[in-house]
Formats: sequence, structure tokens, C-alpha cells
Amino acid sequence: QVQLVESGGGLVQAGGSLRLSCAASTSISRLNSMGWYRQAPGKQRELVALISGGGITRYADSVKGRFTISRDNAKNTVYLQMNSLQPEDTAVYYCNAYSGSGTWWGQGTQVTVSS
Repeated sequence: QVQLVESGGGLVQAGGSLRLSCAASTSISRLNSMGWYRQAPGKQRELVALISGGGITRYADSVKGRFTISRDNAKNTVYLQMNSLQPEDTAVYYCNAYSGSGTWWGQGTQVTVSS
């Protein structure tokens, strides 16, 4: 069982920045990948960014160039730096971890971007 705790969400104006954090209860170096997903009201959950065990990153087209996923193995934490935020980025953001033993989700953190 892997526990994931997100933090860093909040309310920002368009053009602003936030950094989300996801602290894991296990060594993240033992996980195949970690990622961030988001779900806006009335919409399906979508992949925002992914980082593999080898450090390869992947981004949704809508956030590429604005968001950056990174990790700190010593702190067992993955981050999502979000710059140039837009109202359409408003959603609940969820941390995800994947390994051969299973898939785990955090509780989510709300990000709201005002016009």
C-alpha cells in the first residue's frame, strides 16, 4: 500500500503560478512512474504530466511549455510547477503512482484560476 498526500493547491489569478507537491509513503525510486492528473467539473479525469523511473517526462499538449514535473528522491516527493495558469486549468489535481504491485491515487488538491 502506497499513501500519497498532495498539497499546494489554491486560488490564483490568470497568469500566476503554483507548485503542487505529492509526498509518498514509499521510496519513489521503486515506482515505475508517478504522475499528475486533473478533473474539472463535468469532465473526465485527464493526464497532465508523467515522469518515469528513468526520468523521462510526458505532458498533455494543453500544458506543455507551462507545467514541469520533477521529483526529489531523497524526500520521496514529486512536484508539479505550474506557470502561466489559465482559467481552463481549474480542476482537482490528483497525484498518481504506478508499479508492478498496483496503482495508487492521492486525495486531490483544488486549483482555481480566476480571470
